[in-house]
Amino acid sequence: MNNAPAPPSKSLFGAGLLAALAASLCCITPLLAVVGGLGGAASSFAWLEPYRLYLVALTVAVLGFAWYRQLRPAPVAADCCAVPAQRSVMQSTGFLATVTVLAALLLAFPYYGERLYPTATPTAPVATTNGAPVWQTRTYRIEGMTCEACAHHVEQAVQLVPGVQTVAVSYDQATAQVRYNSTQAQAAQVESAINSTGYHVQNPTR
Repeated sequence: MNNAPAPPSKSLFGAGLLAALAASLCCITPLLAVVGGLGGAASSFAWLEPYRLYLVALTVAVLGFAWYRQLRPAPVAADCCAVPAQRSVMQSTGFLATVTVLAALLLAFPYYGERLYPTATPTAPVATTNGAPVWQTRTYRIEGMTCEACAHHVEQAVQLVPGVQTVAVSYDQATAQVRYNSTQAQAAQVESAINSTGYHVQNPTR
């Protein structure tokens, strides 16, 4: 007779990872859009952001229950000669630890994701015969950004517009402040670059 506790099922591991992935998709997608050249796909999962805390709590609850089942002591067997059942690799403590680390990395992605972005190469200035540059600063309100990774994605896109000097994007304030040479770039070009990321410009303000 075998009284060993039931090991955590693979469905628990999968549920924990899926919840962690869902909690971070809104910030992972912008990086994938930049690396894969997907452009407007960046905001595809922004709708998940309001549910992030619930998904984080679900991840912690599922993996916590898995660890409880993994580590709880086995009841004393009635048969002293009973042989404990062998656990597969996917039911081992090492595998559960690996799943937990992966889930933690996914949950923490919004806090380090912007560091993984490739460095943007600004477009070379366009030669102009209009004399001295005419600098303008414009602030755009942007909807759809949910984390620093989103803001970094917008910054990269705007930096590639010829004539843009500086870009400062704030996801929590939902704004992008852009300084550009109006003899080389137009406000509509900057707005188009922002919209190409999948996030959308509201009415721009000076």
